[in-house]
Amino acid sequence: MKYLLSLLFFIVCINNYAQDIVIIDGMNNEPIPFATISFGDGLGTFADEDGRFSFSRKKYADIDSLFISAIGYTEKGIKIDSTIQSVSLKSEVSQLSEVIVSAPKEGKFKMRKLKAETHTDVFACWLPTVESEIAILFKKYENKTTQITTLLLPINAEREYKSKGKGKFATIFRLQYYANNAGSPGAPIGYENVIFSISEKVDKVFELDVTNKSIFIPENGIFISIQVLGYADTNGKLVDSKKYREIKTARGIQKISTSFRPLLPFVKGAPNQTTFVRRIFFNKKKWQVFDRNYNKNSKLIQSGNKYYAMGAEFKVYE
Repeated sequence: MKYLLSLLFFIVCINNYAQDIVIIDGMNNEPIPFATISFGDGLGTFADEDGRFSFSRKKYADIDSLFISAIGYTEKGIKIDSTIQSVSLKSEVSQLSEVIVSAPKEGKFKMRKLKAETHTDVFACWLPTVESEIAILFKKYENKTTQITTLLLPINAEREYKSKGKGKFATIFRLQYYANNAGSPGAPIGYENVIFSISEKVDKVFELDVTNKSIFIPENGIFISIQVLGYADTNGKLVDSKKYREIKTARGIQKISTSFRPLLPFVKGAPNQTTFVRRIFFNKKKWQVFDRNYNKNSKLIQSGNKYYAMGAEFKVYE
């Protein structure tokens, strides 16, 4: 009986263990912040700012392989076992179209602004998930040297719905940059990624100051994307939370990606305004135009709200 109890206890422990794994740079052993962890079944998560993530057998009982990636590194697949403490990624500079090193520009400039468009209709909003990334093209202002100083991100904190149980939150986002490849997001551009959080205290438009990042728009424009990493704890660190829910249906258990707040308002926009989206754990991370070809059943698309009207403030040099 003692043997059986010990065996049962051992099996329970094995099935519920959680191990911390650190993602590091193969050259200098430094942690890689917010690396992407894909489970290979269309789902995944992210490492935190220290390159660490926790793999739990209790949360992910059916997962035995992980695929780990980060911009500027070669993707790596590993088999999960209890001995793994770290995973190193090999730097691959060829993944970046160019590494941007920009000194502060001198000379006369004028401040210009592209307004963000927003609204409070929760039924005309995108439900962000950790698998989703949204990109918008920015062009040079009047074909002059243009630096982006502030990004204006439309959001809906659902303040009108607080009485229905909507409470506090803080969601961590990542800002990324891509070359304009014939009108769609292309190779990553090596500006420093910006990590920031949005809470329920902000509504309508979130202002993100990027002046010190020296982001200058290339000749043919730049795609800027926002991507949800997950909720933050009271110390501002990324919460290790399950990124999908399991729902019982007639076809069996279906895994539904968890959505995060705030909502992202979409508008009708002008005919030439296009939003690109991708689900990074699906479809080989392929970018798609947010239109009927992406999802003809989307209520946003059916209503004509297909554009995420991100705005910006610029320094336009003479």
